[in-house]
Amino acid sequence: MFINFTAKMESVDLNNILEKVIFLAKEVGDFIRHERETFSYNRVEIKGLNDLVSYVDKTSEKLIVEKLAIILPDAGFIVEEDTKSEIKNYNWIVDPLDGTTNFIHGIPCYAISIALELNGKIILGVVYEVAQNECFYAIKNGGAFLNGAKIKVSERKNLSDSLIATGFPIYNFSRLENYMNTLTYLMKHTHGVRRIGAAAADLCYLACGRVDAFFEYNLNPWDVAAGALIVKEAGGTVCDFSKSDNWLFGKEIIATNYHLQNRFESLVYDNFKNS
Repeated sequence: MFINFTAKMESVDLNNILEKVIFLAKEVGDFIRHERETFSYNRVEIKGLNDLVSYVDKTSEKLIVEKLAIILPDAGFIVEEDTKSEIKNYNWIVDPLDGTTNFIHGIPCYAISIALELNGKIILGVVYEVAQNECFYAIKNGGAFLNGAKIKVSERKNLSDSLIATGFPIYNFSRLENYMNTLTYLMKHTHGVRRIGAAAADLCYLACGRVDAFFEYNLNPWDVAAGALIVKEAGGTVCDFSKSDNWLFGKEIIATNYHLQNRFESLVYDNFKNS
C-alpha cells in the first residue's frame, strides 16, 4: 500500500518516487542482511573515537546513490560516507547503515535512511529497519506508514506513563553533564529510557507509538532527516534543544508524541540552555 498523495511538486511525482525508493531500500537491505551472516570484525575501519565504518556501509551507500541518481537525476546528495557530495535544489540525504555499531556487533537494530529535501524542507522519507524487515515511510502531508499500515504517535500525556528513547554521547562529551542531568530526571520520572543505537529507528519507533519522546545531540542530517518527517506525519513534533526549527543541520533533536511536547521540550531546554 502506498500513500494516496496526488499533489506534485514542480512536476516531481512523489508517489512514484516513493515506490522506487522503498524498493531500493529493501534491495540494499537484502545485501546488508546477507553480509551480516558472514561479517567479520577484522573488516571494520575506525573513522574516529567510537566512530566505526565497514565495507558494508560504503558499498550500501554506493548502491543507493547510483540508483537515486536514476530515480531523480537532477537531485544533489548529502551522504554519510562521501560517495557523492553536491548540493542542488532537491537533495537526497542518505544514511546507508544507521546503527553501524549494532550491525558490527550483531545487535539487530540497524536501518537504511533515505530522505528527499527541497529548499530546506524534507518532503519524502523512508527508513528500512533491516533486521526486523520494517519499512517506515512518509510523504509531506500524506501521513506516515509502516509496511503499508498507517501509523500514529502514542496518546500518552504524562511523562510518568511514558517510555523515552535517546542516544548516548560516544565522542563529543562537551555537554555530558547537561545530558546526564536530563537522563537522571527521566530515569526517576518515566517508565524508563531506551538506547536503541540508531536515531532513524528511534524516530520511527516514536512515530508508531513504541516510545513517546526522543532526544539526542551530536547528530548529522542523515541520522534524522527521514525519521523526523515520519514523526511529523504521524502526528508528532520535532525541534532542536532551543525549541526552534534547526534540527536538521543543528546536530540536536527533540521529538515527542505532541501531548508531551511542552513538558519534554522544556525539560531538555532547561538542562541544556547553558551548554
